[in-house]
Amino acid sequence: MTETPDRSREVAVWTLWIPDHAAAAARLAGMLDAEEAERAAGFRDPLARRRYVTSHVGLRLLIGRCLGIAPRDVAFRREVCGMTDCEQPHGRPVIAGRPGPSFSLSHAGDTALYAIAESPVGADIESAELMAGGLDSVGRRLHSEEQRAIAALPPALRGPALLGCWVRKEAYFKGLGTGLAAGIGRHHVGLPARFAPAEAPAGPPGWSLIDVPAPAGYRAAVAVRDDGDGGPADDRAPTVRVRPLRLP
Repeated sequence: MTETPDRSREVAVWTLWIPDHAAAAARLAGMLDAEEAERAAGFRDPLARRRYVTSHVGLRLLIGRCLGIAPRDVAFRREVCGMTDCEQPHGRPVIAGRPGPSFSLSHAGDTALYAIAESPVGADIESAELMAGGLDSVGRRLHSEEQRAIAALPPALRGPALLGCWVRKEAYFKGLGTGLAAGIGRHHVGLPARFAPAEAPAGPPGWSLIDVPAPAGYRAAVAVRDDGDGGPADDRAPTVRVRPLRLP
C-alpha cells in the first residue's frame, strides 16, 4: 500500500473505528510525545481519553509509514495562524523539519478521519447524533447562499444537508489553518453534491471540497488546495482514496 500520494492532486484518506482499536492503541501509547501524553492525561472522562489516544496513535502510525521512520520519532509543530492579523503558532499542524506531506486529523464520537496530501489539506468528520442539538444554531451562521439552498430542500433532507455543509466548512478552515475564526458566514463551500442546487455558486477559489464516505450516522469531507501551475489539468477533481485504518 502506498501511504504517501505521489501526485499533487491525490488525497489519501483513512477512517478508523475507535472501539475496535482502543486496546491496541493503549499498548502503543508510549509512542505519543510529551505534549500528547499530557493532553491525554488531562481528560477526566476515560472514554474521551481513549478516543484521543487511539486517534493520535493512528496518526503517528500513518505519518511514520509515510516518512519511513518510527512513529515515536515523528515530531509535530504548529504553523503560524492563517489569519492575516494573527502571528501566533496555532495554525495547521505540520511535521517538524519536513516540507511535507500535509495531513489533517478529525475525530467525532467513535470515528477518526485522516487525510494526507502533497498540498495543504483539511479533513472533518461529525456525528449526526452529537451535532443534533446544535445544528439549528450552526445553520443560522452559514453563508447566505448555503442557507437558501438548505431552505429549498424538503424538510427531511435539511438536517443531512446542513451537517454535510458543516463538515465541508470545517475541512476548508482546517486546510486554511485558521479554524472557524475565518468567519463561518463569509466563505461559501456549498452543500454535498447530492443536495446542491444545479446552479450552485462555485466554492472557494483554489480549493477542492470533496465529500467522502463515512460510517452510518456520520458525515465527512476533505478540502485540498490546488498547488498546480494553473493549466487545464488543474481543473480536474483530486483523486481521493478512502480506506479503513487498522492498528497493529
